[in-house]
Amino acid sequence: CIGLLGISAGSLLLAVHFYSSAQAAPLIPSTALGILLLLVSALLAYAGIRRSLRNASLLVALCLTLSALWSGYGVILILAGQGALPGPGDAHDALVPGLATFTLALLLLAVVGFLCGEPLLGLVAAAVSLASAHEVALHCSSSLGPSAVACGHLSVCLVGGYFALGRILRLLTRGTLALPGTDLAKKKAQERGRGSSGSTNPFAAPGLLLNMLSASVFCCRLLGVTHRLFLGHVPWLWAAGTYQIGICVLSYRAMDALMATAFGFTSILKLAAGYCLLYPAWQPEEPSLPTPFLVAFSILFAVLALFLSLQSPVDGLYLLVFVTYCIALACSPRGFFAGGPQGVAVAIFVSSALVALIHLYNVRARAKIPTGKGAVKALLARSSLLKLREGPDLHAPYLGYSKYADAEVLTYACSVLASFALTATGDPQAPLATVVIPWVVVAGGILKLLGGSVAFARGKTLESSAFILYSVMWIIWGLTRYSGLCGTARSFHAAVGIISFMLFNSFIVFCSLFLNMAWFFYSLTFMLIAVSFLLDAIHALPTGYDIAATLIFGLVSFYCFLAALASSTFEGCCLPVGRPMVQLSGVGAGTTKCLHLPARKASSVKRIADILRNGGTCGIPTDTVYVLVAACSRPDAVEKAHRSKRQAQDRPMSLWISSLRQLEPAKHLFTPLLWDFMEAAWPSPISLVIPRGEWVDFLGMKDSAKYVGTPQSVAIRIPDCSVTTHLIDLVGPIVVTSANPTGEADTTHHNQVYAKLGDKVDAVLCAGPSPENIASTVVDCTKIDSGNIGFFRVGLIPKSQVLQILEQVQKKHLVVPSSGACPTKGWEELQSRGHAVPNGVGRAALVEPDPDPEHHTRF
Repeated sequence: CIGLLGISAGSLLLAVHFYSSAQAAPLIPSTALGILLLLVSALLAYAGIRRSLRNASLLVALCLTLSALWSGYGVILILAGQGALPGPGDAHDALVPGLATFTLALLLLAVVGFLCGEPLLGLVAAAVSLASAHEVALHCSSSLGPSAVACGHLSVCLVGGYFALGRILRLLTRGTLALPGTDLAKKKAQERGRGSSGSTNPFAAPGLLLNMLSASVFCCRLLGVTHRLFLGHVPWLWAAGTYQIGICVLSYRAMDALMATAFGFTSILKLAAGYCLLYPAWQPEEPSLPTPFLVAFSILFAVLALFLSLQSPVDGLYLLVFVTYCIALACSPRGFFAGGPQGVAVAIFVSSALVALIHLYNVRARAKIPTGKGAVKALLARSSLLKLREGPDLHAPYLGYSKYADAEVLTYACSVLASFALTATGDPQAPLATVVIPWVVVAGGILKLLGGSVAFARGKTLESSAFILYSVMWIIWGLTRYSGLCGTARSFHAAVGIISFMLFNSFIVFCSLFLNMAWFFYSLTFMLIAVSFLLDAIHALPTGYDIAATLIFGLVSFYCFLAALASSTFEGCCLPVGRPMVQLSGVGAGTTKCLHLPARKASSVKRIADILRNGGTCGIPTDTVYVLVAACSRPDAVEKAHRSKRQAQDRPMSLWISSLRQLEPAKHLFTPLLWDFMEAAWPSPISLVIPRGEWVDFLGMKDSAKYVGTPQSVAIRIPDCSVTTHLIDLVGPIVVTSANPTGEADTTHHNQVYAKLGDKVDAVLCAGPSPENIASTVVDCTKIDSGNIGFFRVGLIPKSQVLQILEQVQKKHLVVPSSGACPTKGWEELQSRGHAVPNGVGRAALVEPDPDPEHHTRF
């Protein structure tokens, strides 16, 4: 709904604009129209991002494509409204490349929509494509008139109005009346039935269409459609680059690490091209591109193309065009302004259109266009050395719970690119004339910051800290040195800041001793880069030192790049990263000893159940906080859980069951009132402390039963958590204790289980943050038959709710207090709450817990 109505809103604005453009004063000024289009583009971007990956349709590509179109279009309108495009043909030259690109891109979307059974989206895409084509014709010849453009956008509004009318009718009639094509419930059911058969990355097609947009700017100049490259083309290039960084993040979300890396690479080229076109706006000459950057970039593109060919040969061959593009830029002193790179841009435009069509079609079609993946798999199947990684554990995170694929490949590649910034020697009088800032700030800063964020989400605390620190260093140093901000008066302050970064990096170098050798050398050689920064800040940089530091750090980063690519593509260790230089107990257990399994998978719960049945201990999520559990049927595991937790004697463990049926053989050992109270109170975050008796022997704990409860009582409950109860159904009753050392705060995330207990647990069932940060309510039911209950701890469930449950149970039973009992504070509280007491029913007293500390329990 948001996507289609947002498209209709943007088309309505443009229809009003073109209908009134013939007037002396347009109804919507250019600046206002540009701002409104930017708002609509943000709404469309949100609609595309929030689309479920499991039910991917062409709506993702349509929303993201139109969002990029209207964002660039809006910025150009703002520039025109503010007088930044004063020439008579500037508006024509600025708008035509983007409009021509999106005319073709939307036409591709329309064709695929009609072929794949999505006529509504196909009709919208065709209408916007027709309007864009009319606008291109209007810029080339005014004889067409703006009314044709307005008619195209008005047809989109009519489709959106039809859709809105259908949704309103369905709402008013409560689903009994629905116009064809507007029944979203039926459409979602169809998508669920066929969504899994589509492409694994629905965001690849919008990223390829953005490659067409940037290439179109240079194609139009080469073919003479536009007269020159200037400021008006920068919005298209930077919109494409910015959106492609977003596509990179979304591709990691879709678990497509290789295409995400490719989009990260191409976004750097787009932002660098925009920088080159922006620079002549205040300086007459054109900026120069340093050759080392582009040579290193072409090598990275070639290696990525090789590995991507193993996943999809079509995509791998497509990346070879960008290898040619980087070589052409390196060979041309004028860079993006030269005819050679612009000729390669034509090849990028054509190949991007063809590959985008393949991805768009394969997203929804049942009969796929072959991309050659099957042939590569058949070829590698004959090899005993190389075996592709496949299956559900292909992108398994370090600590078991993450929505993103690993981004280390892109991060190491960015280190290679940013390190070559040291070799650029620009003119001190014109520091911006050398194109370095996009490589340093975008590659070394923004994309490395993205990699650090993804590493943190995957549980790699040290790696994420290093990546984020290095990204901040590259951004600050790049902007300071290559923007001309580093003057003589600021040398001392810059040196102090760099020394601070070196101290932080020293800590990372020390910690990497416990990780692996590759990371130790990666962080250690970055210290050479930091020393280069320091020497340059105090104007004491020896000749050749920056070249040596670049080569050393670049080679180490390149090896890490290759190792990360190989480990994410092939099974086994193709390129070794080395063992930790210092091995400590518990360090590295996340990958060797302690399994981290996502709770959203039924196979993970079954695997945890197998570990518990075999005598293991596991950390699991519950309806409150994370707990450490062991199977009652394995006395050795119960003792192990007690020992690993370092329980104090006054903190005994409790029992959990999934249903009272598990206690049916011992039901005769419970009083009817207690049994009915347990049945009424569970499942819930209420732990009941009940008298210890022979019923404990039915659980099979044998001698280990001494670690559960106290000699007089045992705490027991049924959790209100489907994952936990399903696990108990598979294993049987379990022994439970809090997943943290005695005296520390409760554990509210699966990463904290590993951090607090280390390799003392065999596995962790990962479900992210706990639904609640409050533990269960612990009720003393040892004297419930005499009408007395107490509260050891008031947690998630308040006292009033427990008393209400007790009152309902008492209606079935006569509870007569002991002789001589008098009304207590709890009885008065019950009366004050308005609880009615039936005739003949005695008073249930609410008592405070025993002040004896040995009687206090923690559950």
